[in-house]
Amino acid sequence: MEISRVGVVGLGTMGAGIAQVCLQAGLEVVGRDVTPELGEHARGRIDHYLSRGVEKGRLTQDAKDDALGNLTLTTELSDLAGCQLVIEAAFEDLGVKRELFAELDRIVPAPAILATNTSALSVTQMADATETPERVVGLHFFNPAPVLPLVEVVRTAHTSDETFDAAYAFAQRIGKEPVACNDTPGFIVNRILIPLLNDCVRVLDESRVSPEDVDRAMRFGANWPIGPCALIDLIGVDVHVHASEALHAALGEERMAAPQRLVEMQREGLLGRKTGQGFFTYDG
Repeated sequence: MEISRVGVVGLGTMGAGIAQVCLQAGLEVVGRDVTPELGEHARGRIDHYLSRGVEKGRLTQDAKDDALGNLTLTTELSDLAGCQLVIEAAFEDLGVKRELFAELDRIVPAPAILATNTSALSVTQMADATETPERVVGLHFFNPAPVLPLVEVVRTAHTSDETFDAAYAFAQRIGKEPVACNDTPGFIVNRILIPLLNDCVRVLDESRVSPEDVDRAMRFGANWPIGPCALIDLIGVDVHVHASEALHAALGEERMAAPQRLVEMQREGLLGRKTGQGFFTYDG
């Protein structure tokens, strides 16, 4: 199946980033959010990052204009009916996602692929909300989606070979590095990364060291390109806490549980780069 028109449901940080990647690959994108204002905000973000690409010589002005011209915004799920692939990037709440998949299953005719960008929730439980679970797959992009090359292509017990192969080929076509994995808690990266980042945060208090020194230790001792505290700030403290809670609920391992320090930061609105303050302070 040739994919030329992609729907993206939810145009927050991840959804807008996924839409941008698809647009830069020459695909038509129908972006859906619940209000026109949220959609226009996403368009502005995409325009901003594409303009930076033009300024740095990575993109021509014509290519930028063509990409933005291929973006259609809507508040109606019914406008996704003509897409060959729909990627759900809504809030990480299983109930919300199951409702979306049940509705998308009625609106978007098979054999179009229905995909989720979830980082920690069960793709299988979303597929179970549809009448055609064989066409449901996970496409887990990483933040920031236009920069990080990895996409985890997640197969459930129901996913057909045709769906999986088409989703994998799609990720390759848009310039990503796909890896195949099964629908297990945390997939590959978060199953490893979430408890590791939580351990790094616990070291801050247990060993009475600063975020700067923890980050320097992992950068210069383990050759990490970015320190764990800076990485959590980039991911978003709230996103990390939510993923930790989901994995802890699924696996019951204490290392999966979000450290109290992160829970308190979330409560105080210190969410990292997106709020200007997390472990570190950010301008603009």
